[in-house]
Amino acid sequence: MPKLGMQPIRRRELIVAAVEAIHERGLNGVTMGDIAKRAGVSPALAHHYFGSKDELLSATMRHLLTEFALTARRRLAAAGDPRSRVDAILEASFAPEQFSPAVTSAWLAFYMQSIHDRAATRLLAIYLKRLEANLRHELRPLVGDGAAPLARGIAAMIDGLWLHAALPTLHRSPDEALGILRDYVDGRLAVARR
Repeated sequence: MPKLGMQPIRRRELIVAAVEAIHERGLNGVTMGDIAKRAGVSPALAHHYFGSKDELLSATMRHLLTEFALTARRRLAAAGDPRSRVDAILEASFAPEQFSPAVTSAWLAFYMQSIHDRAATRLLAIYLKRLEANLRHELRPLVGDGAAPLARGIAAMIDGLWLHAALPTLHRSPDEALGILRDYVDGRLAVARR
């Protein structure tokens, strides 16, 4: 029988192993056995903790979303005024921890998974709604009623530019993508203030 308190540790190890396995073999090429082996546990224990590969993948996606939220909260806590808080959200989206090869592979896999998997679709929708809501909240003091459409546009640009930065074939660094996004926000804010 496992020691009391081992379940959260094992679950986290399996989630980290899932991110690494997805990077190495792709979402469709990875099995529960591959993930369990990488985590140093038996496939039966992996099934005990998560039930199925899909449930483990959903937990992995929730983990990535939680890590992103923590990054955003840390940056927001350090920001003072509304404009710097908007920048904090932008910077969290392009933070170095969002661009490790394994994390990038996992995010891309989950975007693709959301086409066919209801749980992934739901988690992605939650992420996008939270992103827009956070942007809208910080933009409202700057642009009033124009906050909602601007937040939608910024959220769409974040996803598009993140994709440009995540795919090496597009040759755009996260810093370059963030610079493009900041220029867009500055331009839209200047127009809104006229």
